[in-house]
Amino acid sequence: MQNRRGRTNHSLRPGGLSANVTSAVGMEEPAGRQRARRHSLFTQTVMWITGLICIAFLLGSLAQAWSNSQLMQRVQSDQQKLQQLQDQHTRLGQQAAYYKDPAVIESEARQQLGYIRPGEQPVVIVGASNQSSQNVQQKTTSANNQGYWQDWWHIFFGD
Repeated sequence: MQNRRGRTNHSLRPGGLSANVTSAVGMEEPAGRQRARRHSLFTQTVMWITGLICIAFLLGSLAQAWSNSQLMQRVQSDQQKLQQLQDQHTRLGQQAAYYKDPAVIESEARQQLGYIRPGEQPVVIVGASNQSSQNVQQKTTSANNQGYWQDWWHIFFGD
């Protein structure tokens, strides 16, 4: 005989009544208990998968936040470099404008290079501090005129 759910009736009682004893030999679990076990296993599986997905999203969010932090530090350092370069550009632009003035060019040529205008007479003031520097300059220019081998001779054997 079969029950309505496709199970065979292995009843020890007369009249085909099924017992709720699952530990008996040859007895199957009732359909409700199997359904509950399957439902519980499905629920646990869904919960584990949901948990893993949430952990994956959490790790992805943390990685994105770390990446954004690194990018922000890089942007800040690049902005500082840009500001320094802009300041340098501004300073160089001001210097270029300053040195375009003909009076400044003439002043620099007179002071640093010793240039004079045609028809002017140069005046050299010789003092104690200037004499020593002029003597050194005269020795170096005379040594350069003597030649390469004489320079080596003076290095090894002195004056």
